[in-house]
Amino acid sequence: MIKKAVALLLCAAAALGLSACGKTNGEKDSQAEGRIRVSVSFNALGEFAEAVGGDRVTVSAIIPDGTEAHDFEPKAQDLAGLAAADLFVYNGLGMEGWAEEAVAAANNEGLIVVVASEGADLIERAGSGGEAGQKGVGHGEVSYDPHLWLGVKGAETEAVNIKNALVLIDPENKDYYEANCQEFVSRLEALYDEYKEKFSQAEKNSFVTGHAAFGYLCRDFGLTQKSVMDIYAGGEPSAQQLTALVEYCKENGVTTIFAEEMASPAVSQTLAAEVGAKVQTIFTMETSEDGRTYLERMEENLLRIHESLSE
Repeated sequence: MIKKAVALLLCAAAALGLSACGKTNGEKDSQAEGRIRVSVSFNALGEFAEAVGGDRVTVSAIIPDGTEAHDFEPKAQDLAGLAAADLFVYNGLGMEGWAEEAVAAANNEGLIVVVASEGADLIERAGSGGEAGQKGVGHGEVSYDPHLWLGVKGAETEAVNIKNALVLIDPENKDYYEANCQEFVSRLEALYDEYKEKFSQAEKNSFVTGHAAFGYLCRDFGLTQKSVMDIYAGGEPSAQQLTALVEYCKENGVTTIFAEEMASPAVSQTLAAEVGAKVQTIFTMETSEDGRTYLERMEENLLRIHESLSE
């Protein structure tokens, strides 16, 4: 459905792109203040680009705030900015089914495209088939958990990929991008070290979320997630699945059900009521949330999960 929508927008986006390309280089530089123009698919990637690029980049996100990334279907005006961009960063792994056609529609020969998940150690989706260890999407029936940015180590990989692209575009400022990237990765590593120790001492190791978005975070810290909805936050659980979750929560002393703002919290609230648990927000970082930075939200996620395992 997304591919059809993008295909219908090719001409419109191309027309808008031609309009953007019609501006002189001076006009573009004036608007961007001489900075590298970076277009990203969603919020977390934008924060990575800003952390690494600092005052040498101008970053804009294609998926608007308040929009569930899994369900996003681009409009022509969403795609037009790619025509004037120097760098386009998207997550890959099926998160942005529209991305390749959007790049084609932009008709921007100078555009550098980065799949931020490239080279990451991926988690294969259960029941996806294929050979263990394959990387990427499109190998038969194999597919992978796309939520790489929600793991500390995954975020580090994506930041480094963005850094490498900025160095390619602007090699004269390589040291600047390297230093910024190292600073960002160091802050992530500090969180990793702190919570690796804390989680190793927690009484429990499993938590319940609205949808199965935290596989990489779980792998980082030896945790297990149970979810109300599947990995793409699609549909609602059957009565049988909900009953099984209720039983699981009671048997494992679950006192907190985590809900994401972008995935309907209604079923999480129903589950919480059934087991006498409280509902707490957990951040997915696909959109701006509570005015907090990526690092602040990551730390809050880790803190809340840790507290729930110690109750």
